Amino acid sequence: MDNLKISTAQFENRSGDKAYNLGVIEKLSKKASDEGSHVIAFHECSITGYTFARNLSKQQMLDLAEFIPEGESILRLAQIAKDHNIVVLAGLFEKDENDNLFKAYVCVDKSGLVVKFRKLHPFINPYLLSGDSYCVFDLLGWKCGILICYDNNIIENVRATKLLGADIIFMPHVTMCTPSTRPGAGFVDPKLWENRETDPTSLRLEFDGMKGRGWLMKWLPARAYDNAIYAVFTNPIGMDDDQLKNGCSMIIDPFGDVIAECRTFDDSFVTATFTPEKNTQAGGHRYIQARRPELYRDIIGQPHQSEQKVVWLD
Repeated sequence: MDNLKISTAQFENRSGDKAYNLGVIEKLSKKASDEGSHVIAFHECSITGYTFARNLSKQQMLDLAEFIPEGESILRLAQIAKDHNIVVLAGLFEKDENDNLFKAYVCVDKSGLVVKFRKLHPFINPYLLSGDSYCVFDLLGWKCGILICYDNNIIENVRATKLLGADIIFMPHVTMCTPSTRPGAGFVDPKLWENRETDPTSLRLEFDGMKGRGWLMKWLPARAYDNAIYAVFTNPIGMDDDQLKNGCSMIIDPFGDVIAECRTFDDSFVTATFTPEKNTQAGGHRYIQARRPELYRDIIGQPHQSEQKVVWLD
């Protein structure tokens, strides 16, 4: 495998405004390509917006969702990829010919759709159905996987994607700054966002504390470290409907180190160089080789009734 330059982006999307969101995606994709990046990744539902969907009826969701790969947004992403010579990953709501609805994330290059993944643990809207398979695919000589937001909190999903061959996992999110049972969680006051130019310190303290980045650092580096993978984490910045999101889009290497992170309040991206030797040098590679699945195969695989709920808790 050759070295690969990947960018992770963050921006303030507009609810239901695909034209605007795709315009920002194109602007950042062009800039990343001009700076030498091969791939750029955007957040969960970056094309459609996300939080506002909690109030939509099924018909409204069907009107918002698209068929994949023939939908207009996929065609637009392919044109962006072709015009700017960069692979683009982005998210949207998907519908099928039977009016089933899914949370989808796509990888698109200049030829069109490379792969589609459906979120395994969707919520935000009661009409969304769960995906039923993992996703591992070839991208520019690397094996990559996709897991969307809450999928990454269930550790078995990350390990399974790794065991299927992924050395890079794209992890699009809309997360943080929401209520939870964990200490320190909660919303961030939108007024702090409005005053970000005159009082950036108060906003940064909230974004970096236990409502935001402090919580993320409890678990995200461990996913990369334990599985010897590069984690490409994306998350929106600014207002998503009536909820404020803190960005923190970042890339974590197989050693669990944050090697690139968006640290402004602007629509932006950062880029890191992926080197294949890290995937085998990292401790997680040795741990995977040392597994004894005969000890726990039946424990991990025992019958279980999932408590999937339409809630927003981390």
